[in-house]
Amino acid sequence: MKSPVKSSLKSFAKLLSAVALIAAPLLFASVSFAQTQAANAAPAAKYEAKSPKLNRAQIDKLLSKPEQLIFIDLRRPDELTKIGGFPVYLSIQLADLEKSLAFIPKDRTIVTLSNHAGRALRGADLLAEKGFKVAGAAGVQDYEAEGGTLSKIVPPAPKG
Repeated sequence: MKSPVKSSLKSFAKLLSAVALIAAPLLFASVSFAQTQAANAAPAAKYEAKSPKLNRAQIDKLLSKPEQLIFIDLRRPDELTKIGGFPVYLSIQLADLEKSLAFIPKDRTIVTLSNHAGRALRGADLLAEKGFKVAGAAGVQDYEAEGGTLSKIVPPAPKG
């Protein structure tokens, strides 16, 4: 006499095998379809900025009149401390820029900053669209590579 447990296990194993035989081709077909779609997808369009990307000479010229200038650094705090930046700036991450417009002075010329000006160009365009006087965007690492000096920011020691 067969054990009811062994019989149930054999039936379950057969059912599981049948499901695997049916599901495997469907799984491989969907993976293949997804790979084909990804390969045929058009690459993301490169952002075409309206604001100019500033070089070191242009930034240094603007720095000659600091009372008319404001830097808005759009990088994360860890990027500021790791890479450095300009000595005086507003720190507003790009995602928060539109919500922070009320805190940005309209009577100053603005230069937006990021590491290589990617985020800075987007931020400069947004501010220009909102009526701010924007000179352009700059990458702090580009500025430094062109011979400019960045201020290194030392974060406070952890409390403990």
